[in-house]
Amino acid sequence: IRDVYKRQVQDALFPLRDEAGFDHCSSVTAQEYDDRYESIYHLKKYDDPTQEVSVVVPTPKDDPVSQTAEPVYRTADWHEREAYDLVGIDYEGHPDMRRILLPETWQGHPLSQDFSGEEPQVVTLREHANPLQEDHRGQDDTDTMFLNIGPHHPATHGVLHIETVLDGEQVADLDPDIGYLHRCEEQMCQQGTYRHQIMPYPDRWDYISAGILNEWAYARAAEDMADIEVPEYAQVVRTMSAELCRIASHMLALATFALDIYGDFTAIFMYAIRDREVVQDILEDLTGQRLMFNYLRLGGVAWDLPEPREEFFEKIRDFVDELPERLGEYHDMITSNEILQMRTVDTGVLPPEEAKSYGATGPVARGSGIDYDLRRDDPYGYYDQLDWDVVTEDGCDNFARLLCRMREVEQSARIIEQCVDLLEDWPEDEREIQSNVPRTLRPDPDTEIYRAVEGAKGELGIYMRSDGTDKPARFKIRSPCFSNLQTLPVMSEGEYIPDMIASLGSLDIVLGEVDR
Repeated sequence: IRDVYKRQVQDALFPLRDEAGFDHCSSVTAQEYDDRYESIYHLKKYDDPTQEVSVVVPTPKDDPVSQTAEPVYRTADWHEREAYDLVGIDYEGHPDMRRILLPETWQGHPLSQDFSGEEPQVVTLREHANPLQEDHRGQDDTDTMFLNIGPHHPATHGVLHIETVLDGEQVADLDPDIGYLHRCEEQMCQQGTYRHQIMPYPDRWDYISAGILNEWAYARAAEDMADIEVPEYAQVVRTMSAELCRIASHMLALATFALDIYGDFTAIFMYAIRDREVVQDILEDLTGQRLMFNYLRLGGVAWDLPEPREEFFEKIRDFVDELPERLGEYHDMITSNEILQMRTVDTGVLPPEEAKSYGATGPVARGSGIDYDLRRDDPYGYYDQLDWDVVTEDGCDNFARLLCRMREVEQSARIIEQCVDLLEDWPEDEREIQSNVPRTLRPDPDTEIYRAVEGAKGELGIYMRSDGTDKPARFKIRSPCFSNLQTLPVMSEGEYIPDMIASLGSLDIVLGEVDR
């Protein structure tokens, strides 16, 4: 839907949400042309993400102001702040229109056309004020305290700063402060060529374990944009390697979550790291790397499976065969542990409607009973040819999200086992790892695309716009962690600090992907 008038954004979005059923605002992209600014709201349905609509809101260069969509989709809060921060579009009626990734004192907007990068940047040290102090001024019976958690606290899963207000021992107000790990990833991708120079970057978004899943998000967008077919054999290899990454990611999520709850490094944390190491050994055999894989290529994968193939398959099968026993150990040590249950059952509650409004995806959404998985609902790769199930839990709490990830490991193992069966029997003369892709890709000018894959943390999407050259004019990353982290105040307000730490751990965020 193009050219919605900038003052009528909510009039356009409310009917799309309430009458047409587009209840998932997956991303908001802001960009600047020579004659205008644009805000694009990428809308989907949780029931059927193949039904998509993009609402395009242009604003003039001399007055880049648009109406906020936050009353319609709560997730627009952070997305619009990012659009203001990086591109320079202001959103009228926004509840908190300030920068989100860069310091408030930053001069200019890095993704705008007139940004030179040479402006003097002065970051001031300012005193943190208690956002509730005015509410309680003159009242003797209240006791609020402003508490900084992070950005170096070990339980913040990276450089995250949480501005917290305590009323007694309960969390009265909470505001995640992000941007400490912002590395201009979108800007770097806009300076790289489609064919060769962008693919190494996705590994560095979720740098912990989801490299191939990240690479696939870019590959899917670029391949659809340029009409590139991927050979069936390469699709199976992609699917197998992506699920190995998902297991590695969930093992780390399990390990760090137990560390947050128990503070027990030796037993539980190292058990999960032990199994994650086996997955990383397999991925190292396949790709040559343990974290920054750079294995996918547009049109396929970089190279075939390692030789001797039989040894490689045997290594995978040994891991998959041992996994049920390993998961049984985790259930003995973790999910059946009374301390963990007390800390996680009925804490960090995220109702399904709140999860949808904030654009939550992945295990965070499925832990709230939302049956949404792009591998099944918007099939890509070889997933629609395989037998596996989408895991959901109805608890809506920290415990449900933990169970979701543990059960998803079992489903990933099922997928990997079926891929190995297929690859073992694949005729040698039909093992085509890459289709014929032009050395230089130049999509037609103003070609636009948004595509997403089911990353370990949720929906990882890429928006690209072409200007006819071999580099994208706009490259936007839809990070699942960015949207999932917005739900933390909903989970935490009214609870205690330890519950908030548990809720943060249950989100399984990686700040490299939040900040990009």
